[in-house]
Amino acid sequence: MSLAIEVHDLVKRFGSRTVVDHLSLSLEQGRVCGFVGPNGSGKTTSLRMICGLLTPDGGGGTCLGHDLLREREAIKRQIGYMTQRFGLYEDLTIRENLEFIGRIYGLDRLHGRIDDALERLNLATRQSQRTGSLSGGWKQRLALAACLLHEPKLLLLDEPTAGVDPRARRAFWDEIHDLAAHGMTVLVSTHYMDEAERCHELAYLAYGELLAHGAAAEIVSRSGLHAFVALGGGLDHLATSLRGVQGINAAAFGATLHVSSADPIALEEAIAPFRHDPALRWHEVQPTLEDVFIHLMGDARDNAADG
Repeated sequence: MSLAIEVHDLVKRFGSRTVVDHLSLSLEQGRVCGFVGPNGSGKTTSLRMICGLLTPDGGGGTCLGHDLLREREAIKRQIGYMTQRFGLYEDLTIRENLEFIGRIYGLDRLHGRIDDALERLNLATRQSQRTGSLSGGWKQRLALAACLLHEPKLLLLDEPTAGVDPRARRAFWDEIHDLAAHGMTVLVSTHYMDEAERCHELAYLAYGELLAHGAAAEIVSRSGLHAFVALGGGLDHLATSLRGVQGINAAAFGATLHVSSADPIALEEAIAPFRHDPALRWHEVQPTLEDVFIHLMGDARDNAADG
């Protein structure tokens, strides 16, 4: 399968601060790639450079077969970009917003395109409703419909499901995978681990550096982490105690406690005093994707002071 994206050594600086530091990434057509990492890690900046919306200060490559530096306008005509913040007109109806977007693009077959988008995203029965009265999930569908009107080859989604209920999130991701199955390439930034696991592959950035890239299972298997789960009571206090141990990550989830470390000996020593507590049951488990990302973030250097 041909590569939709092939970039190397991308660098972006704002003042004296390096926000993206020599990012290299290849992505096949029809893949969903999730960008994950802490706030301020360079996810949005990286996505915008890859799609021709920002000019890199260093590096280069291609996107959709076009040179990233010399053919940015050609790239931009073939992408759909859904931003974090809803950006359509709330005093217009759903259909009026789509008509406005279509006229900006100068699209042919505009009414047919709009009808298709409304049907695809189950908006047809609401097309006369004012956008400002929509819930977050319906606004999300409208924003996606607007992104798809001009039939882009690449879809860029910047934290698209923030504040949306679980049912709407699942419906949204089902639609994303349907688009990918028909050849569209999707780049999506997210903070949700369940969404990250639905991506074909992930790029984990921390403070401008790409620390991991691959399928979720590959990233977990390469992490070198070891993990235990404890079940029982009093886990909040136990989590607090274990978090004070060097190299140990501990997080309570209801009636379970997840403890992980890259050092298996240190991990065994940390939990040893609690292994024989009759109120607790311990099991060795595979680390989760969240365990891996917390571990990677702990090892990363915060570049906030560079500027």
